[in-house]
Amino acid sequence: MAKRRKSNRAKEKDSNWQERVIQIRRVSKVVKGGKKLSFRAIVVVGNEKGQVGVGVGKAGDVIGAVRKGVVDAKKHLIEVSINKSNSISHVANGISGGAKVFMRPAAPGTGVIAGGAVRTVLELSGIKNILAKQLGSNNPLNNARAAINALEQIRTFSQVARDRGIALEQIYT
Repeated sequence: MAKRRKSNRAKEKDSNWQERVIQIRRVSKVVKGGKKLSFRAIVVVGNEKGQVGVGVGKAGDVIGAVRKGVVDAKKHLIEVSINKSNSISHVANGISGGAKVFMRPAAPGTGVIAGGAVRTVLELSGIKNILAKQLGSNNPLNNARAAINALEQIRTFSQVARDRGIALEQIYT
């Protein structure tokens, strides 16, 4: 049976995704014969054009855990609306577990002012100018998910106009 090869278009589609591992942890499960060791990887995947996702993978080896994390992150991709100044359009708050993330748009040239997992999520989403603050927990997984939650809440003017059933010009007046 002949092997199928990926077309050039499929290769280009896969190559524009970036993956960053936030954390790798060695975890153990107590079973009848003792402890079973495995690895948990938290991975952020993004294309720097408005799509980003966070995933978790567990496996007996690190490479397998990272691979599973990438697949999980691609399943949970979200679309982020980015304005002309490579920022967000309004203030947003995100919550996941005990972690809270506060995001605020910034002027061009500011850069990404954020720490830890939130910074990784913002960079891979394609946002270049933003202020973000982690509040509460410092758990990387919850902070990354809180950042995703905040980015999901951001809406553009055209989306608001469509939701309200009015013309775009009426929002500006």
